[in-house]
Amino acid sequence: MKKEDLPQDSGALSKFTREMCYVVDEKGNYITDLSSGWDVKTTALDATWKNIHARIESVRKKVVDKKVSPVLFFMEWRLMDIDILSAYTGLWKWQIRRHLKPEVFQKLGPRLLEKYARAFNITIEDLKTLNTHE
Repeated sequence: MKKEDLPQDSGALSKFTREMCYVVDEKGNYITDLSSGWDVKTTALDATWKNIHARIESVRKKVVDKKVSPVLFFMEWRLMDIDILSAYTGLWKWQIRRHLKPEVFQKLGPRLLEKYARAFNITIEDLKTLNTHE
């Protein structure tokens, strides 16, 4: 792509970051230049975020209906899976899977709740009430 053809479309991330791309200058040499965005990429990112927000809302309803514990909600909210949460908390994956059950979560002590709260960067009270401060 030629330097003058490098997309500079506004997107959700254009205020925060720019992407480095390889382009061809007027002499035919490859150089790097910064792009603020591209409509196609913005559309794909917007669709992905819409899907993520739908998944978060779906899990929120399951927590309210007492089908899963708040741990699953905050995993979705922080875009974590069990492997990542295990690494952050130091808990075994099977322990986390067990803590996804609401009846087990209700019996967790302050030490375990604090581990989860630290991993999600929230308070224990936020963990129990699904408060995200957003």
